[in-house]
Amino acid sequence: MIVVPIKEGENIERALKKLKRKFEKTGVVKELRDRQKFTKPSVIARERRLKAIYVQQLRQQELDK
Repeated sequence: MIVVPIKEGENIERALKKLKRKFEKTGVVKELRDRQKFTKPSVIARERRLKAIYVQQLRQQELDK
């Protein structure tokens, strides 16, 4: 359960923004979308591998600078 404490006099818009941010960090929406369709394990593994390669290239570029 996500709880957002609101201080007295705090704007409701600001509290809603905090709630949305906390909700995104938990990953509930992302997991829900992932469960709506079946993804083959080979596709998941391929995506992970490509992401790892991308991150490794970014880190290598940082070291080269």
